[in-house]
This record gives sequence, C-alpha cells and structure tokens, in this order.
Amino acid sequence: MSATRLLLSFAALALAAAMPVAAQESSLSEITEAWLNGQHGDYRSPSYTHWNEDGAVPTDCAACHSATGFLDWLGADDTAPLSVEHPATINTAIGCVACHVSEAETLDSVPFPSGVTIGALGASATCTVCHQGRASTDTVVAATRGLAPDAVSEELSFINVHYDVAAAVRYGAEVRGGFQYEGRSYASRFDHVPSANSCVACHAPHTGEVETEGCLSCHQGVSDITEIRTRLADFDGDGATDGGIRDEFEGLHAILHDAILTYARDIAEAPIGYAEDSFPYFFADSDGDGRIDASEAVFPNRYASWTPRLLGAAYNYQLVAKDGGAWAHNPAYAIQLLHDSVASLSERVDLDAGRLARP
Repeated sequence: MSATRLLLSFAALALAAAMPVAAQESSLSEITEAWLNGQHGDYRSPSYTHWNEDGAVPTDCAACHSATGFLDWLGADDTAPLSVEHPATINTAIGCVACHVSEAETLDSVPFPSGVTIGALGASATCTVCHQGRASTDTVVAATRGLAPDAVSEELSFINVHYDVAAAVRYGAEVRGGFQYEGRSYASRFDHVPSANSCVACHAPHTGEVETEGCLSCHQGVSDITEIRTRLADFDGDGATDGGIRDEFEGLHAILHDAILTYARDIAEAPIGYAEDSFPYFFADSDGDGRIDASEAVFPNRYASWTPRLLGAAYNYQLVAKDGGAWAHNPAYAIQLLHDSVASLSERVDLDAGRLARP
C-alpha cells in the first residue's frame, strides 16, 4: 500500500469511529472517491512527484507538498508548530489525516509571506496555509531597493509569487500579496455574504470544485458564475460593460501583457515573452514575435534584463495568472493591481492608460 493510501486509511478509520454505523460505508466511500478525484488527492501530480528523484520533499516546500510535511508544520509530530524541521515523504498527498488532525482543526491564525498574521480564519485556516503564495510587496521592494526604476540590473531576477494564491488575493492590502505601488490605496479583504465567506463555503472541501448553486441563487439573471458583475465601470476601457467582471479582468490582463512586451522592447531594450506553463515564465523573445515557443521556453533563456519597474508589473501579471479566481476572490484588489501596473509602465511608454478605470 502506498504511503498516501495508508494515511488515508488511518484517517478513514478515525472518521468512521465518529459516524453512525449506517452512514459509515456510503459516507466514507463518497468522501474517499471525491478526494481521490480532486487535486489534493492526485498523488501522481507534479505537486507531489516533483522531488521523487531527490527522495524527499525539502523543508521549504514540504508543508504544502507532502502530508508528513503539513503535519510537521502544524506541530502534530511533536515538533515546533508553524515551521518544518525535516524533509518530507514523497508521493504523500494532502489527505484526511492532514486536515482532520486536532492541530489542524484548532488552527485559527496563519502567517503570510509579508509577516502579517491573519486570525479568526475558522474553517479557512488549513486552506490558507498553502494558498497564500510565497512572496509579497515586501519581497519586490527588498529586491529593488536603491535601484533606478528603469535601469536594467543584473541583481534582479523574476519573483514568482507561486501558485493558486487565492488567500493572498482575498485578504488584499492586509497581507500585501500583490505588488502594491507606493502612494496608492488598495482594497482589504473581500467579505462576501455570511453564507459565502469562507473557502469551504464556496469550494467543495474534498474536490475543491466551486459549488455554484448558491452563487446563482443570489445573483439571479445569470446562468454561469463568470457572468456575475456588481461593478459597472469599464475597467479595461474597451467600451463594453455587459459581460461579467471576469471579462474586465481578462481585458486588463491582456493590456498588461502587451504593456510588458512594449516596455521590455523599448525601455529595457530586450524583448520579453511569457509562457504560462514553463518556469520561470518570462523568457527572452529571441525572434521578437511576442510569443515564446518551445525552443525559447527553457531555463537558460530566462529573461535577464529586468528593471525595477518591469519586475513589479510582471509580478502582478503572474499573481493574477496564477489565481484563476481572482475576479471572485477579491475583484477590487486584483483590478487595482492590474490597473496600477499598466499605469506605471505608461509613464515610460505610450499605452493610453487614461481610458482605464480603477475601483
């Protein structure tokens, strides 16, 4: 039996003990099936197999990429909580035993990369541990401190916020997950209605899938959650406001993409391109066609002509790219980050940023 299935079996026994006998078989089988079909249970995914050749998950990654690492972070293995002391077991997905151990169920506050700790998280606490990213405004500021905003520096490299950073977006200015421009104000946490104000209120806890019935019952008149819109401004300046707020996000994200390419070509004098599935995502565009093909999307060709201004804008571009639900998790904060990134680049290249709106 694999380590992942062994952990699941232990957890299933614990859950079974607390259930009425008649409910145990169907409930446990349904829960197990849902978990195995969800992202957290996919122990063959790169999230859990990336370190197989190394034989262990390093301590910097273990909390979110191994069940044993998560238990270590919680302090459930009799080590200090909120840190990982030992490399973790490969191929052990985040399963029942990780989220239902007593240390996880009583967890109520979580520190973010900015150093800010958010409390009163309740059922969202365990989700927040791994969906907060690994960088913040502070990271970008520290990397660019003392450098001229438009001077290419060999000291700079791309700062990747990491993946599935919903908590960083949801808590907005409170945790500074995006790169927040000096002198601008930013939205704090997005508090939704009480029935949809936690991770597990909107996402099925074992599959991670969005449960849309509640959304559509309140936002009547739409047939798909991507059609929901409560902010009426034309944020991307295309003259259309009849689509969902996600349309505005996609429009602004595309504008920022083109702005990054223009700035890199004209100011950094080194064409850049983005490849969403290839680390470290931004590469030198050797043929200047605005696209990164397979031959260009290789680590030795990573983009190396960063200026502080370009780095901040690229950081925010990646933040929104890696939180596919930013338009729902905190629409005001994410739009502000995109808008301000375009506005910053427009100080050096002609982007007609004046047509864009900011919440």
